Amino acid sequence: MQKTPAECTTMADVRVEIDRLDRALMKLLAERWSYIDRAAEIKRPLKLRADIPARVAEVRENARRHASELGLDPDFYEGIWAQLIDHAIAHERRLLGEADE
Repeated sequence: MQKTPAECTTMADVRVEIDRLDRALMKLLAERWSYIDRAAEIKRPLKLRADIPARVAEVRENARRHASELGLDPDFYEGIWAQLIDHAIAHERRLLGEADE
């Protein structure tokens, strides 16, 4: 049964909840990745590039804003999102045949 942080009375309780959240985060990242694949499918016939700088800036700013709104360190979470974006762009480049360019 899921516990709030205040309901955790042992490190074992805390670890169970962290593991639960880690799995949920991975599921969300897997779902996000499926949209990356779909984006490449949509971009191909439109002749769009994998890297669209305006969109990259928008996603990074969204990460900063959401982190700030939740009381998290915006620099740290923008950095995580920068890695996600870079990885997604590299993947899209391979799918779109831009990897050789």
